[in-house]
Amino acid sequence: MALIQAKPFRLALLQLSGLSANKASNIAVARKAVAAAAASVPKPDLIVLPEIWNSPYAVTAFREYSERVPNVKDGAEVPGSPEGETVTAMREMARAAGTYLIGGSIAEHEPESDAIYNTLTVYDPQGRMVAKHRKVHLFDIDIPGRQTFKESDTLTGGKTLNSFDTPFGKIGVGICYDIRFPEMAMIAARQGCAAMIYPAAFNTTTGPMHWTLLQRSRANDNQIYVAMCSPARHPEAAYQAYGHSSIVDPLGNVIAEADEKEAIVYADIDTDLLATTRRNLPVTVQRRFDVYPDVAK
Repeated sequence: MALIQAKPFRLALLQLSGLSANKASNIAVARKAVAAAAASVPKPDLIVLPEIWNSPYAVTAFREYSERVPNVKDGAEVPGSPEGETVTAMREMARAAGTYLIGGSIAEHEPESDAIYNTLTVYDPQGRMVAKHRKVHLFDIDIPGRQTFKESDTLTGGKTLNSFDTPFGKIGVGICYDIRFPEMAMIAARQGCAAMIYPAAFNTTTGPMHWTLLQRSRANDNQIYVAMCSPARHPEAAYQAYGHSSIVDPLGNVIAEADEKEAIVYADIDTDLLATTRRNLPVTVQRRFDVYPDVAK
């Protein structure tokens, strides 16, 4: 198990409103929100956008709005990879803000396979892409009379788990439905991540049931910070996002949360609490891998 080595940092989650079917308009909304967060005092070290923010969240829209996304290997971008307008814009947002930016997720088109992925990208303060995560677990559910959605009609699932290093610590990432699978957060924590961050778009059926429960569970089980960043709710949208972007500490306490409206959620990540929690409740060193397997190996 890798030790968690981290310094205090400030996190900002952007719960965007005013999103539409116009990609250029959505990029403008995101750019304005990133700039507003970066202008706050104290300035955030890490800013997060929500899931599928540059297009409608609809199976029928993913291919139409998809873009090329460069590849990343060992924390560095593969040179010469083509990219779409949203990726270019997110680079500019990170560079202008002078912060790390988790660019939520967008639909990615991979021409070689003609596959469409739900893809998260991360940028450093110089606008360089330092991580890329394709949503591993696709949102295929059918709750009769309440919610039916099948991402796999259009999307292909990713095949890797991903994190990135910063001066303030290692951060793990997932997307929305990924949080329901505890192995991802467990592996990240055992590999030294101080936090798991999930851009997400739970709906008004699954959100009230499990949004907070899942974050508290992943945080408490692994004694790390967990955050989820949602779009704001749009009453006229076909897909109703739950909102409630929030941040949970290693003891499972919700330390910051929005309602369903537009908001920027800030939290100061207290890395001393990571060490104290793990010292007082030493489950991380009491696991019995002689009895059950270590999923991080």
